[in-house]
Amino acid sequence: MCDGVSQTSASELGGAPTLSVVFPAYNEEKWIGRSLDAVLNSAAQADWKVEIVVIDDGSTDGTPALLDEYAEKHGVVVVHQENQGRFNTVRTAISTASSDRVLILGSRVVVDPHSLGYLKNQLIEHPERVVWNGHVRVESDNNPYAGFWNGILRIVWRKYLMNPRLTSFGIEEFDAFPKGSGFFSAPKWMLEEANAAFDSIFDEVEFASDDTRLIRWIAERERIWISPDFSCSYFHGRENIKKFAKHAYFRGTTFIDGYLGTAGTSRKMALGALGAGAAGVTLLVLKPKIAIATGVVGTVAAGGLVKACGGKTSDATALARMLPVFATAFGAGAVRGLFLAAKAKVKKR
Repeated sequence: MCDGVSQTSASELGGAPTLSVVFPAYNEEKWIGRSLDAVLNSAAQADWKVEIVVIDDGSTDGTPALLDEYAEKHGVVVVHQENQGRFNTVRTAISTASSDRVLILGSRVVVDPHSLGYLKNQLIEHPERVVWNGHVRVESDNNPYAGFWNGILRIVWRKYLMNPRLTSFGIEEFDAFPKGSGFFSAPKWMLEEANAAFDSIFDEVEFASDDTRLIRWIAERERIWISPDFSCSYFHGRENIKKFAKHAYFRGTTFIDGYLGTAGTSRKMALGALGAGAAGVTLLVLKPKIAIATGVVGTVAAGGLVKACGGKTSDATALARMLPVFATAFGAGAVRGLFLAAKAKVKKR
């Protein structure tokens, strides 16, 4: 089922806590090597001996062999397991880590050379700044699907992205700031407690909003720090409209799990979007010409909003062009999420 490659635990260096950088990986042969090289380079520049843990979640491409090479050459801890999905894979990665602190990274995240040095200095000089979310740049050049998501994030997280700076947020501002388990660091004990307290509104854990619920639990107890100096690049994996729609469908479902049961701006937006979607379908059936004209105006307005929030023209264009596809797929996923939530609630009763 599993096999591990042992490595000496990271030791305390210059007052900094020990650090394990953990990756969940599934069929990332083209990207995981670049991500690992970036961590190794950033750790070397920081003069910080970190432990690197990669959980191979049943990959069927060349990922397992590539990871074994990194285990042999660089002492990376590698665990091969049968496919269990990202939620359980991240849990395994956290439990496998042997350090005081864990940094969770996505397998397409490329950490900037200075980032680990910045985190190390912050933890030494400001130990009260316990939890950190990375500043993520979505690389959208020549990738309209990445550009679409970049446009969405520009609007939703404009409070920070229009003025990136060292700051922090708590539960009261949770919806307004960037966060996600693709670049997130906290003490191991805290992540384990957050996982132990995890409770989805679905029975099907593969559709659970693992990062939103986990990070929300932490934000209720500790402020989360973010800075453009703790940064990375993210390379979006959807290169065609089919994958884009499939991802939007999945996100629609996880969004319901992450926000339906919690108060806040995002829940209001979700409920408003569902209402608007239902009204749009009704209008399309009764008065299709008006519905199409309204949709065109809405997409153009959305693109303009991206520009107003500091986004690139290419990202604004991508958002405007693909919004109908996204809205349809995301809405369908949200309906699935509502069905799964209702089914779980009936089952509990």
